[in-house]
Amino acid sequence: MHADGVFRFILKNLRNEHDAQDIVQDSFEKLWLNHRKLDGGKARSYLFTTAYHTMIDHIRKNKPTGSMENQAEQEGSEMFRQYSDLREILDDALDKLNEVQKSVILLRDYEGYSYHEISKITGLNESQVKVYIYRGRMFLKNYIVSPEHVI
Repeated sequence: MHADGVFRFILKNLRNEHDAQDIVQDSFEKLWLNHRKLDGGKARSYLFTTAYHTMIDHIRKNKPTGSMENQAEQEGSEMFRQYSDLREILDDALDKLNEVQKSVILLRDYEGYSYHEISKITGLNESQVKVYIYRGRMFLKNYIVSPEHVI
């Protein structure tokens, strides 16, 4: 029931279907191992929280080195000069956000979670969630309307 939502959230963050499937599977395994300790109404929140933390661990473990990151960034900006699809520009902009900003924006705007629910999932307080969302949205707005990203 919740697998599709968790998968969409992780896939949108990682953009790697195989890794997203692994993280969702790990999250459901953790849910199953702890199902007796949980209130049934909190399963969705538990899944997203577990998937979020597993994803952050995965990102940190597989983070590319600085020089490769710079090269990918240069190739990415060159690629966007060739394409004008807003979806691609938005995906590129989301990828430029830090892990926390990207996650809270996806939880809020793609999955429809409240600030309170996002704070429980991420471990941030509600004020921090609002600040990360605001700053992330401002970056996205400025990035998308920037002339060098739109042909």
